[in-house]
Amino acid sequence: MMDENKQVNNTSQQLGEPIEVSMTSDSPAPTNPNVSGAGWFPDQVTTPDKLSEDTTISPENGVPATDTTELETAAVAELTQQIESLKVQLEERGTQYMRIAADFENYRKRTSKEKEDLDLQVKRNTILELLPIVDNFERARAHLKPQTDGEMTIHKSYQGVYKQLVESLKRLGVSPMRPEGEQFDPNVHEAVMREATDEHPEGTVLEELVRGYYLGDRVLRHSMVKVAAPKEDTSPVQQDQSSAKS
Repeated sequence: MMDENKQVNNTSQQLGEPIEVSMTSDSPAPTNPNVSGAGWFPDQVTTPDKLSEDTTISPENGVPATDTTELETAAVAELTQQIESLKVQLEERGTQYMRIAADFENYRKRTSKEKEDLDLQVKRNTILELLPIVDNFERARAHLKPQTDGEMTIHKSYQGVYKQLVESLKRLGVSPMRPEGEQFDPNVHEAVMREATDEHPEGTVLEELVRGYYLGDRVLRHSMVKVAAPKEDTSPVQQDQSSAKS
């Protein structure tokens, strides 16, 4: 056998062909326990025999799909609960904000009304102190009759001051009452005299003795007036007795 192989090799070398050496042996070649067949491949990975047919392995983290679904469901439920809690808190904050806004608006209106009332009261008290001066000017104008040029000059001077004072009161919202000929009203009038007459109905204001004033739409000072009263009728018997006594 070996002589034949040497002869074949010599013939191949003379012809210039590559030499192929084949080694044969009657003993079996050693085998690698990790090698299967003609190539080098790792052994196949074995899986548990008792895995459920419905259980699948997630390729991402190796966690069964059923467990992943349960985790996702739990996470969604937790997020939903948080959203509902936040909604409740938002509604509570909105209700508190509306209540605070309403309280502040009521407070603003109340303080504004109190401020207006205080300003009006201060203005009213100040003007009431000035009204007697206006009354004195009017009395002077009614009683004084200037005769000479000098008296007329003085008269015009204080009348100019009186006019300036009246214009200032008008700008403050003061207006005089004009009660003559009106029916007596206890809300704006104060009756200080009564006069029996048949020319006017009972309760008619005959004369204004002290002028009254309004401050805006409120009474600043009541007007002191003379009111008409019914005239007493005398019977004929009383007239005869009075004539007999005379």
